[in-house]
Amino acid sequence: MADLPVHTIMFEILTRVPAKDVGRSKSVCKQWYALLSTQNFVRIHCSRSLVSSNQRVLLIDDLTCSVHPIIFQSNDYGPSSIVTFPFHHQNNDVSILSHLNGLLCVCLNHTYELLLWNPTTTAFKHLSTPDSHGFYINNLDAIGLYVDADDDYKVLHIKRRSGVLGVYVYSREVDSWRNIPFITRQEYLSPHFNWSAGTFCGGTLYFTVCECWIGGTNVVICFDVNSEQFKEISFPPVPSTGMVQGVLVNV
Repeated sequence: MADLPVHTIMFEILTRVPAKDVGRSKSVCKQWYALLSTQNFVRIHCSRSLVSSNQRVLLIDDLTCSVHPIIFQSNDYGPSSIVTFPFHHQNNDVSILSHLNGLLCVCLNHTYELLLWNPTTTAFKHLSTPDSHGFYINNLDAIGLYVDADDDYKVLHIKRRSGVLGVYVYSREVDSWRNIPFITRQEYLSPHFNWSAGTFCGGTLYFTVCECWIGGTNVVICFDVNSEQFKEISFPPVPSTGMVQGVLVNV
């Protein structure tokens, strides 16, 4: 090992070990801590972790949280493990709003606060600020978690408050919120429209926006995470005799 270049150890060996072992390796020395904390290492490690044997189901029930490995060969689950919440919460208090590469954006229902949480490492970050950023209201707001071209993990928060829509982006790298412009049809601000959580695919976040009555309007709002521009695309043809709620998935 002493003859191996540090770059080989970092990017050919440690990018292939479990996240908990990466966390322990940060304690080796300052150089390892710095290299293992770079966005480039995180990106490579995540890409090599996206295999079926690493897929997990996380269940939240009252005060407990359990993780269940998926056994695809038998369509079953392996033995579960208990994850302790590292932050203060109450019964039935934690709602998962979005997830990406093992990182979760969650809401504490009794305070409406947003958090970023990594259940594997137990690290978490409160996103709420004194100037009212980072607070989520169910059925009015929409959340999307994404990573941009600079490998910066970000949260897109669409807020509807008294007929006014605001769009805000949180950057994990700079640890702050900022407002971005969003021009859309005024009717989409109405509580009669339901916004889905964002689905991240190919550098774009997609939201379904569906009117909550029979024969209502249905559209897809797209957010380019690098240009930070929005556009609207048409919904697939749907029957006019029922109420439709679209669900987006990556295939």
